[in-house]
Amino acid sequence: MNFKLNGEEREYTGDPDLPLLTYLREHEGIISPKDGCAPQAACGCCAVQVNDKALLSCVTPMKKVAGSNVITTEGMSEYHQNIFANAFVEKGGVQCGFCIPGIVMQSKALLDKNPDPTRADVEQALTPHLCRCTGYKKIVDAVMLAADAMRKEEEIPLPRGDGKVGSRQPRYDARRTVLGQRPYVADMKLDGMLYGALKFSDHPRARVLRIDASAAAQLPGVVRIFTSADIPGDKTIGLIKQDWPLMIGEGEVTHYIGDVLAGVVAESESIARQAMAQLVVEYEVLEPVVDAHEALAAHSPLVHQAHDNNVLSHMEIKRGDAEAALAASAFVAEGIYQTQTIEHGFMEPECCIARPLAAGAQAAGVEIFSQGQGIYEDQKQIAKLLDLPLDKVRVQLVPNGGGFGGKEDLSVQGHAALYAYHLQRSVRVALTRDESINMHPKRHPLWMEYSLGCDASGKLTAVKARIIGDSGAYASVGMKVLERAAGHATGAYYVPVVDVESTAVYTNNIPNGAMRGFGVNQATFALESCMDELCQKGGFDRWQFRYDNALVEGTTTSTGQVLKGGVGVRATLEAVKDEFYRAKFAGLACGIKNTGIGNGMPDASSVRISVVAAGNEGLDSDQRDVKVVIEHGWTEMGQGINTMAVQMLCEETGIGPDAIEVRIDTDAGTFTGMTTASRATSLLGNAILDAAVKLRTDLGQKSLPELAGNVYMGEWVVDWTTKPGHQNESGEDITHYSYSYATQLVVLDDEGQVQKVTAAHDAGRIINPTLFEGQIEGSIHMGLGYAISEELPYEGGRPKSTMLRKCGILRAKEMPEMEVVGVEVPDPHGAYGLKGVGEIGLVPTAGAVANALYQFDHERRHQLPMKLPKKRRS
Repeated sequence: MNFKLNGEEREYTGDPDLPLLTYLREHEGIISPKDGCAPQAACGCCAVQVNDKALLSCVTPMKKVAGSNVITTEGMSEYHQNIFANAFVEKGGVQCGFCIPGIVMQSKALLDKNPDPTRADVEQALTPHLCRCTGYKKIVDAVMLAADAMRKEEEIPLPRGDGKVGSRQPRYDARRTVLGQRPYVADMKLDGMLYGALKFSDHPRARVLRIDASAAAQLPGVVRIFTSADIPGDKTIGLIKQDWPLMIGEGEVTHYIGDVLAGVVAESESIARQAMAQLVVEYEVLEPVVDAHEALAAHSPLVHQAHDNNVLSHMEIKRGDAEAALAASAFVAEGIYQTQTIEHGFMEPECCIARPLAAGAQAAGVEIFSQGQGIYEDQKQIAKLLDLPLDKVRVQLVPNGGGFGGKEDLSVQGHAALYAYHLQRSVRVALTRDESINMHPKRHPLWMEYSLGCDASGKLTAVKARIIGDSGAYASVGMKVLERAAGHATGAYYVPVVDVESTAVYTNNIPNGAMRGFGVNQATFALESCMDELCQKGGFDRWQFRYDNALVEGTTTSTGQVLKGGVGVRATLEAVKDEFYRAKFAGLACGIKNTGIGNGMPDASSVRISVVAAGNEGLDSDQRDVKVVIEHGWTEMGQGINTMAVQMLCEETGIGPDAIEVRIDTDAGTFTGMTTASRATSLLGNAILDAAVKLRTDLGQKSLPELAGNVYMGEWVVDWTTKPGHQNESGEDITHYSYSYATQLVVLDDEGQVQKVTAAHDAGRIINPTLFEGQIEGSIHMGLGYAISEELPYEGGRPKSTMLRKCGILRAKEMPEMEVVGVEVPDPHGAYGLKGVGEIGLVPTAGAVANALYQFDHERRHQLPMKLPKKRRS
């Protein structure tokens, strides 16, 4: 068959049913169409233009493109490449970027047919596409800008900025990302690279009696089959608790369906997967533990045989006599609230490439190309598995296609490293979307029994809460999630008496770990529902009730921490006040979220800033071209940490943004922890300010080219926080270094549908308004889905479906109007007064939706997701 690819004639004689996506990526080396879910056809990341239509290449067989013209972003005219790239950069329509090349191709097909679309037309055209980062608003803005320029046959200039703090500096490396030319791990190909496939457990709980690899090993192209016996170091790893085995061996018991039993390495991925399917495993199937309450019962089987019970962690916060305070309260709201398991839904599935550090010298170690959320955590755990010193494990961060907490735990990095270490060849291990959903940790489902009281004047008196969380098969960060739920149990309000207990429980379900909000979303849903119920019982104004009870300087959080500065709850309430009183069906909810630094754990970030000559050392020092390289250890996953780093250095030194490059590599020795909970911006920001002091001084004496070869180190350490229930030498509870604050207003239309979400967020200092808005809009999208549509239901320890389209993630046409209001109450510790915005963005959303629905139909919702009323037929 013959066809055209990006304007060039092609002849194809292979399998007529080969997916076009496979042909483009593996045969042609074209990387712009991304594999987000193949062959599910649910995410749209693989869209290309075939003649005049955008098609999903993962389900388009080669036989269907005979005689056609196939266009990818690489084949668009230079004019169209510039128009779309510059429009998306200008409007902030790209974050992690994994979904954007497919959206660009869909948009081009739309504009070829309809050069003057409405926003509704664009949203409808984007129905095949998912974006987990942006909330779609800025994507639609970008398409509308591109359409306007194309109609007028005008150019869109490349967006530029001065890099200063507070400016709309274009996102770092965004243009390549829009067109799909910035490689993700799965886009990389190394010479002689082998491919791995993993054999997962067929049962959530079973004893592995025998693994028979004889048939699989005979398949031509298979290089080696690995089991747990091949791990030279410790077999168990974990971010906090070492309880997660890389592989389960013969005679051992599986703990969930994502446990790996074996790995096949072959000359191609298709051979590896064929061989993996031929592995035969014999089991003694055991009854799984799938309910958290049942797991706590004395008669429950143990998920981990070495433990005395199924309790992962238990935490208590007691201040005052809650029973007495509630009994004396004029009004008490009580209820049991339950939230659901949900999938992170990052568009880029897990993938890792590992290679030997030095060919033929096994002791030299391994080099890892990781998409994980913490390269130094990856390094530590891989070194433990391979029994290597840390300096023999190098991890390079490849900016990923979304994380949201779901890429904190080690997934395929350990397997790729093990295989490369033994085989002394490069090995790639990637998961399909189905495997990804079955393997990586999810958001905790919580069961919460709440009692909240107030006096006759509307002042809160006490809260009593019992919280049980299903942490699944392994610890991950489950104990910390339940700790945060308890530590935020009083929300954004001052409650003088507190009695809260939270328990994380092992089950044989998929592990639950970090996800945007980290346990606080769940507690806020319950608390804010109780707040509205108190208003209904006592006849209190819902806005004023919140304002009167809001945290201010000098009041305490649920943990007893006295807030000493930067408390912006009331400022966010004031930002939505007028619109709240104008709305017919309105729901309010406030939120507080710690920046992920605290609870007595010392935390730090370092940075290395180098002035590097750009290959013209023969010139006089003041005539050389130089670049300034920022090396840090934080993960770029769409939130914009690299852009923030550039802006802070520009602000401090006056160096232009075009002269700055950002690298993330353990070889730099800039140790950091996990990239989560907005920690990166806070810690790295202060480290850059530290390093910039000496650089700024030197720039006052010499030109930048004259500083070539200089290296400037910066560091910032937070070691003054306390564990919950403990105090420092001054008798203070300082459980968290900083908090963010927010109020969200959800307005329903006359049919009970979400019409608008207004989100007022206290960011302390907004470093980049475009990135700030994008973070909040993306959070609203995730929070709204959490409230009304998203769920990953299980049956017997297995997801009922691993189809991405059945996870309930909202599409562009399903999103309401969003308005983001920036509030700036400076934090006393953050660089320039900044606070985190990555997690707080969806903390209040579900509570606000629940309260809006109550105003509509006077039914109190106690469980997520909440179904909206059915629309009337037009």
